[in-house]
Amino acid sequence: MMGSRGATLGWTVVRVVFGLTLALLHGLPKVTGGMGRFAEGVAALGFPYPTFFAWCAALAELLGGLLLALGLFTRPAAAFATFTMVVALYRHRADPFARMELALLYFSVLFAAMLIGAGPYSLDSKVRHRA
Repeated sequence: MMGSRGATLGWTVVRVVFGLTLALLHGLPKVTGGMGRFAEGVAALGFPYPTFFAWCAALAELLGGLLLALGLFTRPAAAFATFTMVVALYRHRADPFARMELALLYFSVLFAAMLIGAGPYSLDSKVRHRA
């Protein structure tokens, strides 16, 4: 995957930090009490069954972020969270760049994780080498 120890360690830090911040600062608040307001926002985007899709997005952020940080089921977790960020970018499409910047950053890292995988410092790597 990665050529140098520095690149491997650097990717691990990015993966863990982005995963934990996505889970703890975005997914967890929605799941533990912010779902009503979030579902209203999902409804305003025109989604059918807005509560269902709000829960899907919140769990993609919470569980996807935790799995990304652990490096477990990294590619599928990143794929679900990447899709959530695509919707967030759509939601902020007419906003100033500073408003959409966070969704763009999360999208970029999640998309990279989907393509690259977790790397050698991950639970995915440990599981793969045990089999």
